[in-house]
Amino acid sequence: MPLFQNATFYISAHNLRDLPPPEGVEIAFAGRSNAGKSSALNTLANHNRLAFVSKQPGRTQLINFFSLGNEKYLVDLPGYGYAKVPESMRIHWQSTLSNYLTHRSSLHGLVLVMDARHPLTPLDRQMLDWFHPNGRPIHILLSKSDKLSRSAASQTLTKVKNELAANWKNCTVQLFSSLKKQGVDEAEKVIGNWLFSSKDNVPNAVT
Repeated sequence: MPLFQNATFYISAHNLRDLPPPEGVEIAFAGRSNAGKSSALNTLANHNRLAFVSKQPGRTQLINFFSLGNEKYLVDLPGYGYAKVPESMRIHWQSTLSNYLTHRSSLHGLVLVMDARHPLTPLDRQMLDWFHPNGRPIHILLSKSDKLSRSAASQTLTKVKNELAANWKNCTVQLFSSLKKQGVDEAEKVIGNWLFSSKDNVPNAVT
């Protein structure tokens, strides 16, 4: 049975003040709009509609919490970088995401979803810069890897690994495909270790 099979919707928040108390363990999922973030969440939970998937980028505009029980949560963050989002909304989410990623004491790890065909965009690098100084782990899913040939996917993985090693030391990365369900076991192992062995794997939380 998939590790996150029992995930259920818990709460949505538009502002930081709407977040639940920072208790337990949270693993956040972030990514550029249309990178495949919601699809990755659904695939890991083996649930077609856990996180809303839309063909129109920019539809996820709330911080959505999904409970795994025992004060453990998967957190779906709004997609970033979609040009048609109003400027006021873009500014709001830039501030909200930055504050959540840098100050949320119950946040133990970040899963950053990037389209394998277009990894490490400037906004992806900004997300890494926001989260990296906390010293908490980051795992990158290079989504839609089925859209690349095996050779191209391997080259992309190597290139991303090298850039991460040079600039963001606490990152791991893998190929992932929601459509083909490739890389699910690897992702489950990484995220599961964060959730269920957090005291051993995560530095002291930021207050």
